[in-house]
Amino acid sequence: MPTEPLPLPSVASPEVIEIERALTRVTYLSTRARMHDRLMGIAGIPLDRAAVALLRQVADSEPQRPGELAQRLGVEASHVTRTVQQLQKAGYVTRAPDPDDRRAQRIQLTEAGRDAVDRIRDAGARGMQLALSDWGREDLGRLAALFHRMADDFLSHAADEESERSGTAPGV
Repeated sequence: MPTEPLPLPSVASPEVIEIERALTRVTYLSTRARMHDRLMGIAGIPLDRAAVALLRQVADSEPQRPGELAQRLGVEASHVTRTVQQLQKAGYVTRAPDPDDRRAQRIQLTEAGRDAVDRIRDAGARGMQLALSDWGREDLGRLAALFHRMADDFLSHAADEESERSGTAPGV
């Protein structure tokens, strides 16, 4: 049964409007197919954008169930299942029994997967370093901290919103 979306605030502040505009631009520029293909060429990794996003998520966390990965990525579980199959076939991830529930599986990186993530991150970081070469170390550190804080807040808000829709308390 579909539920109504949570109401949005009546007005966004000018600062939030500018943040949304800037993020839209950065997202567009960083997710263009040509940029992705160039990054994959430099890294020597033949993966599509969805597979790279999932591979990075697995690398940044403990082994997770596919449903947990879907929630963190904001996609449907079936999407994660297909992408995990692609990554498993390429030798980048493997499935391991969940120690808390032997019927479930957790997705974890293989050695090849760790190497792939390292190469992708290195290629991306070198390109970003070039683009931000005029920025000072302090500004870069502040921006990184704020981006992480924003991502955490987005995830927390999404979890709270999902809990309100399902009628459960967050984290339950």
